[in-house]
Amino acid sequence: MNEIDIVLVAAVAQNGVIGREGDMPWRLASDFRRFRQITMGKPQVMGRKTFASIGKPLPGRTNIIVSRDPELSIEGCLTANSLEDALSLARADASAKGVDEICIQGGGEIYRQAIRLADRLRITHVETELQGDTVFPEIDPDVWEATEEERVPAGEKDDYPTRYVVYERRR
Repeated sequence: MNEIDIVLVAAVAQNGVIGREGDMPWRLASDFRRFRQITMGKPQVMGRKTFASIGKPLPGRTNIIVSRDPELSIEGCLTANSLEDALSLARADASAKGVDEICIQGGGEIYRQAIRLADRLRITHVETELQGDTVFPEIDPDVWEATEEERVPAGEKDDYPTRYVVYERRR
């Protein structure tokens, strides 16, 4: 098996907002379907607050929760006290399953730490600006190159149109 890539998966408003009061500030059913397709079978790394906003382990994926609380135990999930420890668990899981990606799914602090380690970004750009208290780190064009792009009109169960972009780290 080749290298296991670290991939950040996020939905980001035009002003960088990804969350508000512990939840996402939009409803995007079409993006949830894409998210499920991208992440199924792969280890997922997320912070404790992101996990709390979901409320349960995502099925079909190894859920790894990062928390500073060494006593934290969540049924159906692995826990780690740092991003580095979480990535070690995720690499072992990905290798055992024969998958080539680890998916980082937030929140803001985890994204801030992980973007420097990431190989790829899978970003749903939400075509609006919203108020929020959690933001995604800047996607620096000197570091990241857009390699795929798809415009997605707002569907029946979507609050906004989106633009799905895959960014690869420039080598």
